[in-house]
Amino acid sequence: MAVLSWKHHTLIQSLLERGPLTEKEFHSIFTAITGQNSGTHQGKFNDYLLKINRELSYVQLDLRACRDPYDGEVYYGVVNNVSDEQSKFGTKYSVPQIAFFKAIVEAIAQDVTAEGCICNMDVLNIRLENQVLNSSGSQSQDGSLGIPAAFRNFTMSQKERTLDQLVKDKWLCYTEDDNIGVGVRSVLDLRGWFNNAGVPSCEVCNEAGLKAKLCPSEGCTVRIHQYCLKKIFSQKGVIVCPSCDTQWEYQPPKAEPVELEDEETEPMQSQPSSRPAQSQSSLRSKRKRQRVSQNDDSNTQADTKRVTRSSAHLR
Repeated sequence: MAVLSWKHHTLIQSLLERGPLTEKEFHSIFTAITGQNSGTHQGKFNDYLLKINRELSYVQLDLRACRDPYDGEVYYGVVNNVSDEQSKFGTKYSVPQIAFFKAIVEAIAQDVTAEGCICNMDVLNIRLENQVLNSSGSQSQDGSLGIPAAFRNFTMSQKERTLDQLVKDKWLCYTEDDNIGVGVRSVLDLRGWFNNAGVPSCEVCNEAGLKAKLCPSEGCTVRIHQYCLKKIFSQKGVIVCPSCDTQWEYQPPKAEPVELEDEETEPMQSQPSSRPAQSQSSLRSKRKRQRVSQNDDSNTQADTKRVTRSSAHLR
């Protein structure tokens, strides 16, 4: 059995400690510890990943790369290959929080318009009781449906705190129009789940088409990521549906300046407002801070303007 060096350990530890890293960040770490540029020493870089994955397989882990479905940026992360009862002990989230996360991801995955997001108010209105009904479907004699108290009493503030933590841990993300999307950690870790859930794959890269463009031909189910469309267009100058031969109209996205609102200019409320309004305001201010932090860290902008979903159909 090959023994990993401290250099391999450093690469693994950086992903475990900091979560998924952008390709630029991960390559910078590789260059810092090996003294070799991953671009000019691609073979060396691949050998490191191969050796790491060979050893991680003994503990059912895997070092993977994925693309952010919203801007196409490449991320690297370490994921668990097995989902069983034992692996649940390794999470810091409670059972209601996991059910809340599952409901959000299911709503995004079931969206036939492939917008890749769910309206924030739909998120706050999620009823965890629906998760119990979907899994059991049985009803007790007193009509309570056997719903745990922790699910019934999952408050609005608990949802807000859980949402913030899921975004911080990169399981979810805030889109440009203040909706909720899947985070890069979910893209890495839930690849098999998206496939089993029937999410159509992108015809170009074969990854889940959560946030994608639909074929303009009615009845055609082809989906292609925006960044994959951009790649095809730059190579061929024209895009034709690989299934029905319909030509797609493609307009290269234009970079738009990001305008950040000043939270301090918002008027103070002399009277307490209703709870939904407070929740909405709280989420907006937190999302602004989150977007500023994300922009500072990655120094990238999305290629297209996100479209707000009109509704999300939950099970």
